[in-house]
Amino acid sequence: MTLHLRDLKACFEGVIPSIISTAASDGTPNISYLSHVVMVDDEHVALSNQFFAKTTANIRANPNAALLLVDARDGMQFRLDVTWARSLDDGPLFEQVATALRASSAQVGMLGIMRLKGVDIFRVNSVASIASMAPLESTVRPVSPAPDLLAIARLTRGLGAQTDAEGIVSTLLTGVSDELGFGAAVVLLVDENRKLLTTIASRGYERTGVGSEIPISEGLIGAAAATMRTVKINDLSRIRRLGAAIEASSLDENRTRTILLPGLPDALSQIAVPMSAHGSVRGVLFVESRERLAFSEIHAAALETIAGQAAASLAISELLASEAPSISPALMPARPLSRTVQITHHRFDDSVFIDNVYVIKGVAGRLLLFMLQAYVSEGRSEFTNREMRLSQGLRLPDIKDNLETRLLLLRRRLEEKSLAVKLIHTGRGRIGLELDGTPVIDSTG
Repeated sequence: MTLHLRDLKACFEGVIPSIISTAASDGTPNISYLSHVVMVDDEHVALSNQFFAKTTANIRANPNAALLLVDARDGMQFRLDVTWARSLDDGPLFEQVATALRASSAQVGMLGIMRLKGVDIFRVNSVASIASMAPLESTVRPVSPAPDLLAIARLTRGLGAQTDAEGIVSTLLTGVSDELGFGAAVVLLVDENRKLLTTIASRGYERTGVGSEIPISEGLIGAAAATMRTVKINDLSRIRRLGAAIEASSLDENRTRTILLPGLPDALSQIAVPMSAHGSVRGVLFVESRERLAFSEIHAAALETIAGQAAASLAISELLASEAPSISPALMPARPLSRTVQITHHRFDDSVFIDNVYVIKGVAGRLLLFMLQAYVSEGRSEFTNREMRLSQGLRLPDIKDNLETRLLLLRRRLEEKSLAVKLIHTGRGRIGLELDGTPVIDSTG
C-alpha cells in the first residue's frame, strides 16, 4: 500500500519527538531530535529551526535528509526521505509554527528562551513504514468521534438565537459538551487595556474559576489571543500544567486577590481557540480532555466555527444592550433590613470585598461599586448598560471591551460566593441589584 503524508497525521502532533538524520559534505552523519514537524501539504513538511546549527549547515551542504516519525497511537514508525527546498523567516506558516513553539515553551517555563529562527521546508520524496519486530498495540483509547456538520449547524443556530451574553456563553459551553463531547471548557474575555484574559464562565470543573486572569501571550490561552490562531497540545504527560505556576499563590483569594484558573489536573490534551469577530479577538474558548490526541483537525475546525459565531453574537448583544432606553429609577424594596453588609473598596486596584470576602477587582470592581453607591445615595436598585457607559467616573473602555460580559462575570462571581449582594438580569441592557441587608461602604487607598 502506498503511504501518503495525510495517512500520518497523528505523527505531527508532537507527542513523540521526531528525528532528522543529515550528512555533512564529507559524509559525516548527524542526528538531531525535533520539537516541531508540521505537515504543509501532501508533498511537503516544515521543520522548526531553533538550535541545530550542525543540522542547518549539513542540509545547506547536502539537501537530502531522512526523518523518523512515530505514531503516538500505536508506536508505528515511518521513514521520510526528504530534500530541503527553502527556508522561511516570516509569513503565515512561520507564524503557525512560532505560535505553537511559544505556547509549548510557556508550558514548560521556557517562554522567551526557545525562539524560532526559521522554518525549513522539505519536499517529501517517499514515505515508508518501518517493520516492527513485535506486534504493536494501541496505547491510547478511542477519542470523541469527529462532530458532523449537522451538530455544528445546530450549535451555531442556537448561538445565533441568543439575545444576551449569559445565553450565548451558556449555549456555547453546553454545545461543546453535548454536541462535541468535551466536558471541560472555559470561556475567557479579553481585557485590552490590562492585556489580560478573564474567565467569565466554565463547565466541567470542581471550581468555576470565574474572575481568574491570565496575561495575553502566556501559555496556550494567551498565545491564541495574541496571534488569533488556534493552538493545541495533544500530549501533556511531559508538560507542566498551565495553572500549576499560580496555584500556590491562589489558595487564599482574600489575601492575594488572585483567583485560580480552572483546570483538569489529569488533562492530556488542550486546545485554545480565539473568539474573533469584526477583525478583533474578543476572547478565547479553552477546552481540555483527559484523552491523548483528543483534538483532531476536524475538532479544531468545529471549535473555530462555533467560537466565531459566539464572538459575533456577543458583539451584537453588546451593541443592542448599549442602545437600551433609559428607565425610571427603581427604588430599593421597602422592607426591614436588620443586618449590615460591609463593602470595602480598595482604590489602588479597584478590588471589592463584601463582608471581608474578596469578590472582584478592576473594571468589574468599579461597576459593582458604582451600583452599590447609587443604591446607598439614591435608593436605586436597577441600572442600564447605557448609563454605565456614559458615566465618566467608571472610566470604561470603548464598546469593544464587552460591558455585557463583564456584568455576567460579576453576576456569576457573586452567585458563586453566596454573598448578601446579588445582580439580577432584568432585561436587555438592564441589571438589578438585590441586597440582604443595609450596605455600608468603606473606600480606602
